[in-house]
Amino acid sequence: MACILHIETSTNVCSVAVSENGQCIFEQQEHGEKGAGAERLGSMVDEALSFTDNHAIPFDAVSVSCGPGSYTGLRIGVSMAKGICYGRDLKLIAVPTLKLLCVPVLLREVIKEDNALLCPMLDARRMEVYAALYDRSLKEVRPIGADVVTEDTYKEYLDERPIYFFGNGAKKCMEVINHPNAHYIDGIEPLAKWMQPLAEKRFLDEQFEDVAYFVPFYLKDFVAIKPKKLL
Repeated sequence: MACILHIETSTNVCSVAVSENGQCIFEQQEHGEKGAGAERLGSMVDEALSFTDNHAIPFDAVSVSCGPGSYTGLRIGVSMAKGICYGRDLKLIAVPTLKLLCVPVLLREVIKEDNALLCPMLDARRMEVYAALYDRSLKEVRPIGADVVTEDTYKEYLDERPIYFFGNGAKKCMEVINHPNAHYIDGIEPLAKWMQPLAEKRFLDEQFEDVAYFVPFYLKDFVAIKPKKLL
C-alpha cells in the first residue's frame, strides 16, 4: 500500500485528499463557479502537505484527475501535481475523470442489475456532454466522447440493458431521454476522496506518467468565448 496525494479540479468543485494504506486520512473541498474552485487549490495542498509532514507520513505518489472537464481547472490541477512531483521526487498517476465519477456510484451499491451500464457525464457546452459507458467492473463499453444529447443518443444501448446516468451533465439527459431503461442518480461529483481505489491500482501496476510531458485529456480543443461588447 502507498500514501498518495489526490488532486481533483475538473469541475466547479476543487478537492484534495490524502490516502494511506487504502484509507482516506485527509480531505478538503471547495465549491465555486466553473473552474473557479481551483483558485483555492494551493492552500488546500499546503494543508495536506503540512498534515502529512506533521504526522511524519512520507508520500509515494501524486494522483491527479486528468480529464475531460474544465480546461482551466485541469490545467491548474495538473500543473500543481507535476510541481509537487518535481519538488518531492514523486511518481505521477493520472486518474480518468469519468471513471472517477463511477466510484461513489459503485460504493453506494444502488445498481442491482448485473448487465447494467454506467454512464458518467460531465457538462460541456450547450447540449453537449463528455460521457462514456462502462460495465460494473469499469470495463469500457463505449469510449469517451463529446455527445450531443438527443432522445436517441444512447438508444442502441438502452434497448438492450439498463443505463445509469450521473454527474453534472446528466441533467441534460433527464430533459430528453425518457427510455424505461434510463435511470438517473443525483448528487455524484468527482471528488479527490474517491480517487484512492483507481490511483492505488495504478500505483501497484506501476502505471505512472512522465512528469515532464504529461498533459490533461481535454478531449476537445479550447474555444475562447468573446466577451459581449459594452453598449
